[in-house]
Formats: sequence, structure tokens, C-alpha cells
Amino acid sequence: MARPEPAARSPRPAPPVARVDAHPLVESYLEHVRVEKRLAVRTVELYALDLQRLIALAAQAGVALTQVQAAHIRRWVAQMHGSGRSGRGIALILSGWRSFYRWLGRNGQVEANPVQDVRAPRSGKPLPKALGVDEAMRLADYQESPDPPWMSARDCAIVELLYGSGLRVGELVGLDVQASAQARGWVDLQAAEAHVLGKGSKRRTVPVGEPALDALQQWLAVRADLPGAASSAALFLGHRGSRLSAQSVWLRLRRRSAQAGLAVPVHPHMLRHSFASHLLQSSGDLRAVQELLGHAHIGTTQVYTRLDFQHLAQAYDAAHPRARLRGKG
Repeated sequence: MARPEPAARSPRPAPPVARVDAHPLVESYLEHVRVEKRLAVRTVELYALDLQRLIALAAQAGVALTQVQAAHIRRWVAQMHGSGRSGRGIALILSGWRSFYRWLGRNGQVEANPVQDVRAPRSGKPLPKALGVDEAMRLADYQESPDPPWMSARDCAIVELLYGSGLRVGELVGLDVQASAQARGWVDLQAAEAHVLGKGSKRRTVPVGEPALDALQQWLAVRADLPGAASSAALFLGHRGSRLSAQSVWLRLRRRSAQAGLAVPVHPHMLRHSFASHLLQSSGDLRAVQELLGHAHIGTTQVYTRLDFQHLAQAYDAAHPRARLRGKG
């Protein structure tokens, strides 16, 4: 027996397109991206907002949308940047405008895309996040963990190596107990040195401080009793006896920083940044910091001079009597 045909359902109403000041070309374009390209409603709304800004700027300049030139776009980019909009935000706006003019070109409305070769200003590289000296000490000295003693000893050694020697997390988890032809890295307790394999398969040697040596000796004393320890070359092991992963180090640091009462969750690279920043504050030797971090170019290390200056500026603002007079009439 044939099944009856289902009753035809009325079409689902389409979500409304965000309205802009009446402009037929813009409204047609928004309908195109919504219906033909099937972009998400939120994406269409963002396109509409960016095009509304374009309409307003063109009106202020007394130029039709189809007559906008690259010089207009560059001027408007400068205005947006001067008003404080980030390079990334401007890049997103330009992307919307570029797509709009590409569509106009395909439809014969413009001869050239005025946004095609215009780029947003570069955003400043954000400063790395580093702990204060007191925070780093609190994390390293924390002894009240509710975790099993072997785990606390391991985590303490991890913190001491990351902060005390500036290791990357990949370099840390690659350490073996002993030197060998197959070892990616190891710690020489007698020489107080860590030999690591860094980026680009470049080896380097970094000093290991006394607190880290003590922490490592305590960890090695309990490591021997873990399941699988005898057959594993890895320095740092998980509870199953396998080499500790970088992800596990991230999770353990977040847990330890919360237990120690730090205001921010700590990750491995934050301890590396803290190592570099605190060393530079004390020594002022940028080249030495570059060598210890294993940076191929001094420019990579110079970001810590900005971080160091930021620290000094904050100290000045907080302590110098003349600093407190700024901004007061």
C-alpha cells in the first residue's frame, strides 16, 4: 500500500537581514551572502555593520559607493587606526569591504576593487605574560599540596627547571635520566647542567640552580619506586610509568598555581617568560638571556626589554612622588 504524501509544510521564515541606511546595492549584497552563500545570521549582521560604516564614511566624503577609490579607503583606515581600533579589527572590516566590492565588480558596478591592495596596520606584538618574583617564589616553594608525595616531588622539580633554567615544555618532557646516544636531553647533576634539544634540533646547555638540583634529587629518590620506572628512560613519569606529556605538565601547573593561591593559572611558557624577565632585570645582559633561551635571533629576546621597562614604569608610577602628580590639575 502506497504511503500518503506528507502535507506540504510552509517554508520556514528566513531570519531578518540586519538593516542599514537605505542603499540598494548593500541590501542586494546582504541578500546575496545570506541566501546564495548561506552565511550565518551573525556573520551577515557583522557584514551589515561594516557596510553601514562604509556608507557613512562615503557620505561624509561626498562620494558614491561605486566611486570610492583606494585613496579613500587608506584615509578611512588611518582614521580608524587613529581612533584606537586595533589592526586586527580593521583587517576584519577591510575583509568585509573587499568582498562587497568584489561582488560589485562581478556584477559590473565597479571597474576595480578599491580595497584590493589596502592592508590594515600591523598590531603590536603582545607582551609575554610573566609572573612577579614573589609569585614565582610562592609557586616554587609551595609544599602543602594534597597530592601524593611522589607527585608533589615531581611537580616541584618541574617548576624549578622551567623557572630556574628557562626550559620549553617540550625540552622538559624530553629529558632522560641519563645521557645516551638516543637521549634528546638529560640533566648532569654533578655539573649542575641541563642538556636539551631545542627548536630546529639545536642543542644547548643551561645551568641548573641549587634549588632545582635539590628538587631533582628528591624526585629521583621517589621515582625509583614508581611502576615502570626501571624500564623507562624518561626523567619525568606519569602515574602509569610512561613519559609525562606536555599536556599533563600544563594541567599540573594550573592545579599547582591554584593550590598556591596565585591569581592567574600558570602555564609552562609563563615560567620561561618569568625566567627571562627576572634574569634580565637583575643582569641587564640581553645576549646572555638569548643564549640561555636558545633564541636564534636577538630580536626574539628583545621583547623582554619591553617587559622589563613595563615593570620599571609600574614601579615608578607606584613609588616616585613626581609620578603621582601626573594628571592632577
